[in-house]
Amino acid sequence: MTTLFKFFIIVQFIFSVIIGLYFWNNLKKQSGTKKTVKLKSRAELDKLNKLRKISLNKPLSEQTRPMDLKDIVGQQEGVRALRAALCGPNPQHVLIYGEPGVGKTAAARLILEEAKKKSDSAFAEKASFVELDAASTRFDERSIADPLIGSVHDPIYQGAGAMGVAGIPQPKPGAVTEAHGGILFIDEIGELHPAQMNKLLKVLEDRKVFFESAYYSKENKQIPDYVHDIFQRGMPADFRLVGATTRRPDEIIPAIRSRCLEIFFRQLSPGEIRLIASRAINKLGFQTSKQVLETIEKYGQSGRDAVNIVQLGAGIARTNGRMRITTADLEEVISSGRYTPRPENKIVAEPAVGLMQGLAVRGADTGMLLEIEAVVHAVQGKGRLEITGIINEEEIGNQSRKLKRKSQARESVTNVITVLEKLTGLDFSEYFIHLNFPGGLPVDGPSAGIAIALAIYSAVIEQPIDNKLAATGELSIRGKVKPVGGVTAKIAAAREAGVKRVLIPAANWQEHYDQMTLDIISVNSFEEILEYVFPATDIFKKVLNKGKRAVN
Repeated sequence: MTTLFKFFIIVQFIFSVIIGLYFWNNLKKQSGTKKTVKLKSRAELDKLNKLRKISLNKPLSEQTRPMDLKDIVGQQEGVRALRAALCGPNPQHVLIYGEPGVGKTAAARLILEEAKKKSDSAFAEKASFVELDAASTRFDERSIADPLIGSVHDPIYQGAGAMGVAGIPQPKPGAVTEAHGGILFIDEIGELHPAQMNKLLKVLEDRKVFFESAYYSKENKQIPDYVHDIFQRGMPADFRLVGATTRRPDEIIPAIRSRCLEIFFRQLSPGEIRLIASRAINKLGFQTSKQVLETIEKYGQSGRDAVNIVQLGAGIARTNGRMRITTADLEEVISSGRYTPRPENKIVAEPAVGLMQGLAVRGADTGMLLEIEAVVHAVQGKGRLEITGIINEEEIGNQSRKLKRKSQARESVTNVITVLEKLTGLDFSEYFIHLNFPGGLPVDGPSAGIAIALAIYSAVIEQPIDNKLAATGELSIRGKVKPVGGVTAKIAAAREAGVKRVLIPAANWQEHYDQMTLDIISVNSFEEILEYVFPATDIFKKVLNKGKRAVN
């Protein structure tokens, strides 16, 4: 018995030694691994610190970035509206429309800083401004990664760590949670994936994010309390959305538009482009001439364009040992950059028969003058309608989502002819009508109804139209003037082009139009328009006589 007992003691001792050596060896390995990791980490940190010490001079675009709301050029109305939407005790979600490089991002960032200084502001001193670009935001239909809404790192995924080994799903917050208590700015919000947009709408409604996972069970005792809390009560996401887009309002889904205030940043005028260019040149310490600034305002479509042209021009000048930017430098920049001059937006020089100036909107909220030419003559039974110069179908969008929009110009002309036949008694099937829109621009049609009618009417009665008159408005088949969109932008474009009088639908009238430097005339019917455009002219008699000659 004693011998057997001693044998068991020896065996137990041997096993204890073996197990001890095993664990000691593991501890040694762990210690060695920790040392290796620390050494590797220190080496990588040294590399990072060396890289951080290398710094290039700031590009001019950063040097000229607005640091104060006063530095934002040409967007006074938009900034006022944005301030009203965000700086009070009840800030709103906002959509900002505008061309690239007009100050949308800078304005939103600066307005938040201003709001945080107000005593009645909803934003705390540490409220964050989280910026996201929808065009490059990664989206995975399996929800493995979603930088906007957030995702769940399930145990089966690589890198799940100790919690993954224990079978615990781990929620990962997205930008909506990072922006909690502040502003989430989404650039090009119209490019968001439809699934992301739907999720975002739900977050805006609930002001929190709910996650789902097949690996979550509320009965699982191993899951930490905070994970249970997130899955059951959601992750906080109470922020204000500021979405920026270069798309038109009708290209943004109604569900997001209905939840947001809509603010429009207009295209910069040539004078404002010139001001931005002048500031950029001063920042660089260069000199220049009036001709250089005139060239920049001719070719620069946005503030960003102006800054880029200046920077390249300054680079050419510096390469040649000069601190003065010349016209030759700018010509080289324009040639290499394939810049095109901005379209001329000026009224025609003289009044003419069959020539009328309509008003249109391109992009999000940029008004433009729309020249319309009409030729009308009797052909005795061989009448036809010819429309040239319009783009019948326009493709809009990007590679991920494209839409085709058809022009309604032909339908608008048909409405106009119906009105004119009723008004004059003429049979336009006895006339050849050629309507032309110089420039080959996309024309939606309805809002050009008044201008089309006046151009055709002018050609019929052979009476010229005042070249300083422009018009916008839809014409119904009963001769009534219907409201249209973008009137304020159209009026601004008319003023810039040299127009003195603008005809608009009475339903579009706003009180502040009384304070403008040009005459805004509201109209309800086409008869009212004719009385205004052709005063003291025996129009009907002349038209009817012309019609009788055509029939005979």
